[in-house]
Amino acid sequence: MRFLVVKRSTVILTVIAAAVLAITMSAVHYTGAAAIYNNVSPKKVPIYSVETDEKAVALTFDAAWGAEKTLGILKTLEEKDARATFFLVSFWAEQYSDTLKTLAASDRIEIGTHSATHPYMSKLSKSQIALELSTSKELIESISGRSIELFRPPYGDYSDALIDTAKEQGLYTVQWDVDSLDWKNLSKEQIASRIVGSCRNGSIVLMHNDGKHTLEALPAVIDGLRAKGFVFKTVGELIYKDNYTIDHTGRQKRG
Repeated sequence: MRFLVVKRSTVILTVIAAAVLAITMSAVHYTGAAAIYNNVSPKKVPIYSVETDEKAVALTFDAAWGAEKTLGILKTLEEKDARATFFLVSFWAEQYSDTLKTLAASDRIEIGTHSATHPYMSKLSKSQIALELSTSKELIESISGRSIELFRPPYGDYSDALIDTAKEQGLYTVQWDVDSLDWKNLSKEQIASRIVGSCRNGSIVLMHNDGKHTLEALPAVIDGLRAKGFVFKTVGELIYKDNYTIDHTGRQKRG
């Protein structure tokens, strides 16, 4: 009889352990390392790059301080028949409204918002995020005459609330997968080498309109990428607007 009791206890304990293990594994599957392994992320992710068979890249410039080199960048893009997207902070757009109007008049340029005041967005409440997005979008649209549908978070800082709020306002949240590091004052050769050597199909390149050597590097960037067979698109032309997924690396994919 004692043998039967022991056996029954063992069976019960085994069943309980199996149930606990199943629940644990189910939870782990969607979090932490297992989530990454299974290409599932519990956190929402912006668009860092795009999965495409086309050898296309998007050059982008963030504008928050200074405008001295901006029209030089535009001239280079036009001379070399390339396209780019500028992400503008509200106070920049307001201070350099004539420069913004010149950018907006070019068919080589796409314009997005980079927030109103350049804060760390993940530290803001949902209502503060909404205000940052709506006021910047409205101001840039009023000056440029362009419709804004792209947003880049300052410092690359984001949260689920930010991505959700941006989507509610009709904005796609965009990051980058190639950082020029022009903000570190690299030489023009270093900037060009980093970009040309790192781009792949669907890459989004981060540069800054006021980078110390960005304008000097731009011709070599365009020529180097073109020599490798790349064509230049704006972010809006590169990304998928509907029927897409984004994996844990930020790679946007069709379907």
